[in-house]
Amino acid sequence: MTDFDAIDALLANARQEVPLPPAEARRPLREELNLSRTQVAQALGVSPSTVGGWEAGRDPSGEVREKYAYFLEGARARLQTRAEEEAARALASAAGSAADDGTGTDAGDSDGVDAPGEGPADEVEVLSAPRPCVLCGSPARHQVAGFPQHLDPAECAPDSPADPTNTASARSAGPAPARSAGPVVARTAGTTSAEPAEPAARSPRAVATGSRGKPVTVVPVGRRVRAASDTPDPIGQAVAEALTTHRGDTEAATAALVKRAIPDAMALLDETRKGGRYDVVAHPWIPDVLRKQTARGPDRIWEARPKWTRPELPMGPHEVTALDVNGAYLSALKTHLPIGQLEHSTGGDHDRRRSGVHLITPPAWDHEAVLPNPLGSRDEPGPLWVTEPTLRLLLRLSGPKYGLCDPPEIHESFTSGATEGLLEKFRVALKDARDRAIAEDDEVTLEYVKAMYSKFVSTMGESNYNRKLYRPDWMHLIRSQAFANLWMKAYKAYDEGLMVVRAMGTDELHVTGDWRAVFPEGRGVAEVKVKDTYTVGG
Repeated sequence: MTDFDAIDALLANARQEVPLPPAEARRPLREELNLSRTQVAQALGVSPSTVGGWEAGRDPSGEVREKYAYFLEGARARLQTRAEEEAARALASAAGSAADDGTGTDAGDSDGVDAPGEGPADEVEVLSAPRPCVLCGSPARHQVAGFPQHLDPAECAPDSPADPTNTASARSAGPAPARSAGPVVARTAGTTSAEPAEPAARSPRAVATGSRGKPVTVVPVGRRVRAASDTPDPIGQAVAEALTTHRGDTEAATAALVKRAIPDAMALLDETRKGGRYDVVAHPWIPDVLRKQTARGPDRIWEARPKWTRPELPMGPHEVTALDVNGAYLSALKTHLPIGQLEHSTGGDHDRRRSGVHLITPPAWDHEAVLPNPLGSRDEPGPLWVTEPTLRLLLRLSGPKYGLCDPPEIHESFTSGATEGLLEKFRVALKDARDRAIAEDDEVTLEYVKAMYSKFVSTMGESNYNRKLYRPDWMHLIRSQAFANLWMKAYKAYDEGLMVVRAMGTDELHVTGDWRAVFPEGRGVAEVKVKDTYTVGG
């Protein structure tokens, strides 16, 4: 190598240091997020006094400088987002006051953070027995905000006559939307409604009857509702723009959409979180168990990924069907996610109102011959850190309904108040787009949506591709929920008389027998499709 080559190599490897905000701006950024120096120091792997020195004017260097710059930029973005949300809420509140009919503000629409388990529930719950839907009167298996209703507008039958006793029962449980034979007229400022409107139950969707008797799908927007056809469709708009830009070339449009899937998913998340009850902490303090032990190594969380094969089959040939579970990660977005910063606790009690990671000693599993271990393929004995879905699955299987194992022993936990519906609107928006794409044979949208939710899950941990959200706890919980969902499908197959041959990852289940009598076939999220068929045995 000549001297000039050495100089060229030196210049090629030189890099400019990441800029930092002025020293006088660093401390206010931290304090406005109510973070202590100790918390920042723990996140960056330095001492609190070092953080104090940086806030006094000293500048870090090397990798820690990049981390500190990343923290300060995230803090600035977080505060800016908070200010924008507060301004939007103030405008919405002013608009709501102008349109108020004198009945006052519904406490259930408050954006304040209620303690877990307190205040009005806004999560979807499965009913033990069907109850009359407050929208159509037909039996519904779910309830939202305490009111029975259909989650899918197609299941609602607003024009079908409801049983008067059911209607009375539904209204006695709480307020329901006004129903009449005539058109439904929305109450707005400066107009008079056709009849006094009752407060509508908070739900992802509701169905009203238009002036010509045609059902109109409506969605909540703050304190009001509007037709779903009038709501923005960022996924459809992005696909249309990509196809226009690439002049109808579906391969080029798909590649461009997949490339921008992460920022588009984050924008969709922000849109679906507007008006939410909980203020998501995007960059909380993270305990060491959730940090990578080496630059490219894993952290200490065990996700319980199944990789199981039945050790023996009965004599004779067996026709095996490999089933593919659709949208595994999309379904797993519905899981109990911690809202705020994780807090440490010790002891063996499990609080179902909280979620996080837990150090447990797992129970013995004596059913390896017919069912996979819920902990997945693990060779090392002793305690290990597991996620909330794995712990809940073990507790469920140890209960009287299943009785398959002893309860796990909980040693310590890092948890926060949790809700199962934190990403529900985000999930429903992606699911609806996926369903439409399948119905219209739109492979461009299908690949785009798949990239959005899969990359969203994979990059919310320690990734350079997504700096807006740093929640490795969420990443592990969503993945583990997908594994737990697959395990429950394996158990359902076993319980219905099928022979489970193999379970792998989040979406692959091999069985023998009449699987169509157990699982619906199709491309929907609640359905399965055939991946492969083969014969085992002589």
